[in-house]
Amino acid sequence: MKEDLEERAQKLAVYVIENRVTVRAAARHFGISKSTVHKDLTQRLEETNRNLFSQVREVLDENKRERHIRGGLATKRKYENQK
Repeated sequence: MKEDLEERAQKLAVYVIENRVTVRAAARHFGISKSTVHKDLTQRLEETNRNLFSQVREVLDENKRERHIRGGLATKRKYENQK
């Protein structure tokens, strides 16, 4: 069971790194909750594979820095569609 969790965390990490996607997009792709993805990437992975963790951390930090921009674009699209 523990191997399954570690394997899932590594698969998630590879997917996030290769596709540079958000936690939500990874959750949608794997059919699991975003809370599970976040826990796998920030806690489980840190304990099992530090190298992969540091690479994922870069993508997560980049997504966090860009979050306000994506939110603003989504709001802009919402109001453009209402016209």
